[in-house]
Amino acid sequence: MKLHPLIENAYKVLEGDQLERAEAVALAHEISGPALLDLISLANKVRLAFAPVDAGSCSIVNAKCGKCGENCRYCAQSGHYSTHIDTFPLLSEEEVLATAQKVYDTGVRIFGYVTSGRGWQKPDPEFQCILSTLDRLHERFPDMKLCVCLGILSEECARELSRHHVWRYNMNLQTSPAKYAELVATTHTIEEKIETIRYMQKYGITNCTGGIFGLGESWEDRVDMAFAIRALQVEAAPLNILLPIPGTPLENQPLVTPADAAKIFAIFRLVNPSMTLKFCAGRETIMKDFQGLLMLSGLNSLMTGGYLTTRGRQVADDLAFRKHLEDFG
Repeated sequence: MKLHPLIENAYKVLEGDQLERAEAVALAHEISGPALLDLISLANKVRLAFAPVDAGSCSIVNAKCGKCGENCRYCAQSGHYSTHIDTFPLLSEEEVLATAQKVYDTGVRIFGYVTSGRGWQKPDPEFQCILSTLDRLHERFPDMKLCVCLGILSEECARELSRHHVWRYNMNLQTSPAKYAELVATTHTIEEKIETIRYMQKYGITNCTGGIFGLGESWEDRVDMAFAIRALQVEAAPLNILLPIPGTPLENQPLVTPADAAKIFAIFRLVNPSMTLKFCAGRETIMKDFQGLLMLSGLNSLMTGGYLTTRGRQVADDLAFRKHLEDFG
């Protein structure tokens, strides 16, 4: 059986050429059925050729939960919706250190510190507490890479993070920049988020910038996000599958199918050949039995041990899972 002409054309990525937007959109709309496995195979070959074989797993601490003033339509932590989650203020340094110790003991060496809320424009006392916690984490675990996700930040706050051992910053586009206000939130803008990413780049902090699929976006929106991320020249992209949360505007949103998830991930790899692409939310809850297939769709990293308001899989199980994936290259 011959390759679909669109996939045959996409093999140019293996030769170092770039996939164009129109080509990616065509793949999204026209590839299905048995041809989808050919697309997945190509994405995996591109991963092996250009991306780090094992970019490492990461684990996070939810350091401040809920009561967020932003109106992100998917989010259980937004104060605009009644989602009945447990909320709590900023964790103490000792609480964060205790969580980090558990993560470190599993062998994971990338630790994410995540807070709810819009972010900071000034390094106020709460922000100073975060900086102190980061110092303590680095002191105790000098070989652990620190990633933080604190929302929209000013240049001053970004500069402070660069002085306190931050390796990577997470700021997701979530969807196509052109559709952000329609699909995600109106209480802040995509331009503010991109500005934060630029501040991090200015001060030498790498970026983890991805999004969520299943918000009601089109295939064109998905492709546009892949190209927007390429244009930003970030180092990593966490890819999430929406788990609709009761009480949010998206509580009845149809689920992304495993086939569509595989196509999304493969196209992201073809558009971003050398990037770290990380499977995060939705891996266990939505994709379930298809996790292995999806990791072979061009991904080279995963989040383990739980997310912000949903429980993940045990780190030991994920380590064994990744070991088995090595048999495929």
